[in-house]
Amino acid sequence: MAGFATQASCAALVAKSALIVWDPTIIKPDAHSVWVAGRQELVLWDTSNAPVNISNGAAIILNKMNGTLSVTQVSLAEGFDLRSGHEVVTVPTDTIPGIYTITLFGDSGNRSPDFKLIA
Repeated sequence: MAGFATQASCAALVAKSALIVWDPTIIKPDAHSVWVAGRQELVLWDTSNAPVNISNGAAIILNKMNGTLSVTQVSLAEGFDLRSGHEVVTVPTDTIPGIYTITLFGDSGNRSPDFKLIA
């Protein structure tokens, strides 16, 4: 029985190490983007090197920045297909104007350049 447990543990480790980490480049928003609270905005990313299998669900997080630190995070979308290359999100109407980034999560999280959000 111990041999079976060892084989199962090794198989799980091999399967886990086979997961592909994909970090797509965010195209929009970029440093020239201006988002407006209460409006729908487009998040766009490059899918040219997307793997066949993506192991985790997708999410987009809005980060209010204070210098290089994210001080507030709001989930804008989740559960979409990362291979689509885009997602339309609605910025909450009560979002405080300032400098923001978005984080795109899938197999790995990556952050957009800073952009401006206005009321």
